[in-house]
Amino acid sequence: MKLGEFEIDNIYCGDALELMKKLPDGCIDLIITDPPFAIDFKAKRSNYNRDKTRVLEGYNEIPKERYYEFSINWISQAYRVLKNTGSMFVFSGWTNLKDILNALDEVGFITINHIIWKYQFGVFTKRKFVTSHYHILFVAKDEERYKFNKIEHYPEDVWIINREYWTGKIKTPTKLPTALVRKIILYASDEGDIVFDPFLGSGQVVVVAKALKRHFLGFEIVPEYCDFICERLKNMEMNLLNSKEP
Repeated sequence: MKLGEFEIDNIYCGDALELMKKLPDGCIDLIITDPPFAIDFKAKRSNYNRDKTRVLEGYNEIPKERYYEFSINWISQAYRVLKNTGSMFVFSGWTNLKDILNALDEVGFITINHIIWKYQFGVFTKRKFVTSHYHILFVAKDEERYKFNKIEHYPEDVWIINREYWTGKIKTPTKLPTALVRKIILYASDEGDIVFDPFLGSGQVVVVAKALKRHFLGFEIVPEYCDFICERLKNMEMNLLNSKEP
C-alpha cells in the first residue's frame, strides 16, 4: 500500500517539512511526535547520567528565533494529511510551549486534552525547580469525530510513567517510554490504522505501532538515526521469526 510516493510500514530519511508535502490529503489516522524543542539541547551532556560515548551524534535542533515558523510549517502539513476522524499527540517541554499552542490554534486544530507526563527525574538545578514533566497536546480536526477507545474506566490527564534506560547500548539522545507510546496508540487507533511520526528520533513510535499491529510511516532527518531505527525494526522481525520456530 502506498501513500503518495511512500510505502507504508517504512521509514524515510529526509527533512519532514519537505517529505510531508508529498503525502496525500487525509491519509493518516494518528500522528504521535516529539519534535525538536529549540532549547540548545546537548545530547552528550554529562548530567544526563549516561555514557556519552554510546549516544549517537546528529541531533538536529531548531534555532529559537525560527521555532514558531517551524511549528506552523510542520503543523500545517500535519493538519492536511490527517483524516477528519484522526488525532495528533504532540510532545513539548515548557520552554517553547506557547509557540506550539499558538501554531495549533492558528492552523485550526482543536485541543481535546492537555496531558501532563510526569517522569522520575530531571536535570539538576540550583535556582529554580527541577523540571520533571512534559506536556502532551492531544488535538483533533473534528471534536465530534476523532477516535477514542476508552481503555481505562477513568482516564486522567496526568500520566506517571518512568523514563526507560538503554543500559550498555548504543542509543539516540532521546527516547519515549514504550508504555507511554503504547497507551496513546491504544486510546487513539485501532489495528490496521496508519500511525505517523514526522520526527522519529529513536523510532519508538513506529516500533510500538508495529508491535500493536498498526501500519506505520515515519520520517527522520539524521541518517544515523534512520539506520538505528531500521536495525530495531529488523530485530523485531527476527525475534518474531525465532518465536515461531518449533
